[in-house]
Amino acid sequence: MSQPIVVGVDGSSQSLDAVDLAVREAAMRDLPLRVVSAFTRPDLGVPGVRAAYPPEADVRLEAERIVREAMGRAAANAPALDVGGDAVEGPPATTLIDQSRAAALVVVGNRGLGGFKGLLVGSVAVELTAHAGCPVLVARGRASPSGDVLAGVDGSPLSDMAVRFAFEEAALRGSDLTAVYAWTMPARVVPVVGTPSVDCASEVEAAHEHVLSKAISNWRDAYPAVPVRGRLVHTGARQALLKAAEEAQLVVVGSRGRGGFAGLLLGSVSQAMLHHATCPVAIVRDTQIPGRSS
Repeated sequence: MSQPIVVGVDGSSQSLDAVDLAVREAAMRDLPLRVVSAFTRPDLGVPGVRAAYPPEADVRLEAERIVREAMGRAAANAPALDVGGDAVEGPPATTLIDQSRAAALVVVGNRGLGGFKGLLVGSVAVELTAHAGCPVLVARGRASPSGDVLAGVDGSPLSDMAVRFAFEEAALRGSDLTAVYAWTMPARVVPVVGTPSVDCASEVEAAHEHVLSKAISNWRDAYPAVPVRGRLVHTGARQALLKAAEEAQLVVVGSRGRGGFAGLLLGSVSQAMLHHATCPVAIVRDTQIPGRSS
């Protein structure tokens, strides 16, 4: 049985954006779509709280209504698509993490009904991208239909899997792929004032150019129809990708890069994309690397 595309919904406008994005992914990949809405018991185990919330049956019925609405939207957008759905008891992030273990991709909105107004991205999206068992696609901003798919490159094994995913997305969408590698000059190779001039910068840049070329060549043969270009940028990775995302239809990054601390589940670049990118963001986790698990 094919792994489905899973989309999490809660009735918010952001989750309906996620449905539209998930429908496209499922249709492109010829995979079934599974719509999931999570709900929790009204009392949450706290004495005296139940009376302040609707009865449990009402909460389940509301979740089921949200699922039906999302399924109807999906069917209207893609009548031939195999669409199913369920209301599942449990916290939203935990529920979607569980669903991700048997999914090809999980799609969510960047914020839901439970988010605080000032937050740029919801807690469900952050927790899911940090713990999912498959790639996560977050619907945010507005994609440029004619824009490239962007891949963030840093030479790490996780970056390599993100590039592969970006190649696959570009192939499915019939779009170009731009692989972006950002670098800055390490302080230790900057010549000291008063010492003989050494062309350290060109040597460092050549080394980074080699990493970028290798990242592209690893997957070019598997996706020969995808027009691909490498972009070596002398600036910070966050700034480079956020700027490029302004004209992109999707940006793909690994959950962590070479610069991340081992204990971090999300790196600074992936967090920046989740919070500030102006187009949808795909996060590839290290559970997609053979031999790795979380």
